Amino acid sequence: MEPPAKTLLLTAHVPEELAKKVDVMTKRLDRSKNWIINQALSDWIDQEEERGRLTREALTDVDAGRVIEHEAVQAWAESLGSDTPLPVPR
Repeated sequence: MEPPAKTLLLTAHVPEELAKKVDVMTKRLDRSKNWIINQALSDWIDQEEERGRLTREALTDVDAGRVIEHEAVQAWAESLGSDTPLPVPR
């Protein structure tokens, strides 16, 4: 059996409506507020880390000249509602 993870207490003021939604989720999921908030914070941090990774990857592509011209993307987007949409620009 693993020892319990070390924890720290975080305090945050949240809007009343958000706090009420957390209360609803605790009842619906039969989980504690602590679990709900830990899960939400963990998911948000994972999402932000992934967003940062994808941004760095995109900037590397830009620096290497791997880009698609704006006009090509615009023409493709405008064709989407037509009977003959253009292929995705590459």
